[in-house]
Amino acid sequence: MKLYDTPLAPNPRRVRWFMAEKGIGDIDVVALDLLKGEHKTGHYLAKAGLPVVPALELDDGTTITESVAICRYLESFYPEPNLFGRDPLETAVIEMWMRRGELLVAGPFMLSVRHTHPALSALETQSPAVAEHQKKSALHGLKVIDHRLADHEWLAGDRITIADIITYIGIDFGRLIKFKPPEELANVARWMAAMRERPAAKAGLGA
Repeated sequence: MKLYDTPLAPNPRRVRWFMAEKGIGDIDVVALDLLKGEHKTGHYLAKAGLPVVPALELDDGTTITESVAICRYLESFYPEPNLFGRDPLETAVIEMWMRRGELLVAGPFMLSVRHTHPALSALETQSPAVAEHQKKSALHGLKVIDHRLADHEWLAGDRITIADIITYIGIDFGRLIKFKPPEELANVARWMAAMRERPAAKAGLGA
């Protein structure tokens, strides 16, 4: 298998972190430079179908895109440690908090960065108004996460799961615009510190 990847971008980082948590080291990683448009070449589009990363190319030529889809596929072949749920209830709760983390926090933060950081203007037409609106939305979502973490060590269970990975990476992407969560969100601060201490956090950052 080959994983088409790019440094710094949050969606590929999800997969790298996921692989690091599971100790997956037998997948070839191919780095693409998005600012040079390497994800838009005919060769890559013939595989992925869309100009997006990450993409996992299987040995039979099938290519899977979308970070969560890739992680679900890998979970089937590398089941431990479990990150998606061990039974129907746990799986549903993890899915719920993964979606909340994505929609309320990660997505808005990612859009805010994309519409703010000067280097990312090569990827789209930036709008300061969009950046500010998305940042406000993400800050509201962080309050929801902080409330959840008041009586839970991790977002969705008794251990780290895909919900924590997706939510944390979305927040941490804000470092590109020097964002820090408000000090009053003490539960978020505690949880983020625990996430940063994991060996996979460094592996997830890429080169």
